[in-house]
Amino acid sequence: MLSRTADHLYWMARYIERAENLARLLDVTYQMSLVPQSPEAANQNWNAIIVLNSLEEPFAKAYGEPSAENVLRFMVRDESNFSSIYSCLRAARENAHAVRGTLTTEMWETINAAWIDLRAQSFEQIMAGGITEFFEWVKLRSALTRGVTFGTLLQDEAAHFIRMGGLLERADNTARILDVKYHFLQPNGEGEEGGVTDFYQWGALLRSLSAFEVYRKVYRDVITPARVAELLILRMDMPRSLHHCLDKVNHLLGLVGNRQSSETLRRAGLLHSRLHYGRIDDVLEDGLHEYLTEFMDDIYDLGNRISQDFLVPA
Repeated sequence: MLSRTADHLYWMARYIERAENLARLLDVTYQMSLVPQSPEAANQNWNAIIVLNSLEEPFAKAYGEPSAENVLRFMVRDESNFSSIYSCLRAARENAHAVRGTLTTEMWETINAAWIDLRAQSFEQIMAGGITEFFEWVKLRSALTRGVTFGTLLQDEAAHFIRMGGLLERADNTARILDVKYHFLQPNGEGEEGGVTDFYQWGALLRSLSAFEVYRKVYRDVITPARVAELLILRMDMPRSLHHCLDKVNHLLGLVGNRQSSETLRRAGLLHSRLHYGRIDDVLEDGLHEYLTEFMDDIYDLGNRISQDFLVPA
């Protein structure tokens, strides 16, 4: 297929997934902000979202000090912020429009309708309707897009690039959410299993990644930090885990591989093998933040190599 078409499909999927994961990150931060805490701690938690997305300078210029309202406004509906949910869904729609003939009617109508619905709402209208309800709307629109994509689109190279873009974005964002929340939620003096507040906050983190029920089914025990990390990093059968995402990416790269992509496939295979054979005790002993930072660097490098091998050069 044409590299330009593959590029639009790949980034369409990444932007949709990015909007969903940003909604998940903002939602878990909002849920945690409802727990009693000092104003300084609450603002620090909101500021972590800005830092995580490397948006400190534009945010400071536009809003100054971080607060719940400022961060939500900036990350949800700010048109000047190219990383906001608004901008992500706009970019997804633009990429979809560029390859309209490759998409099925259901795909186009779903993506276009999501953009039209969001464009019609101001930030004040979103807040009036309930910010949690809005985040659920974003997640459901993303799920609906995936459903119509893989329920109606021919499973050829177009579908492979869409799937690959979504999985790479999901892996990167799962790592980011876990990294920014894990240390904030380190157990307090009540012991490893924590207290009611710890349970609520760990539960909110798991729910943000649709992993709460999965955790209960897999571990059938209290929520502990090590098991949360294991579930979201190493469990192959957890759909949003790093291991699951890289396993599928590795498979898809094998399907679309060409003569110049051997090094990309090799690096994807190495990254997947570290997850496949890794143990959570070793990950935590070496430092979770360091592990996740290295993983995000590897994902960034893999994305660049995929662009160079298959897509339109930047």
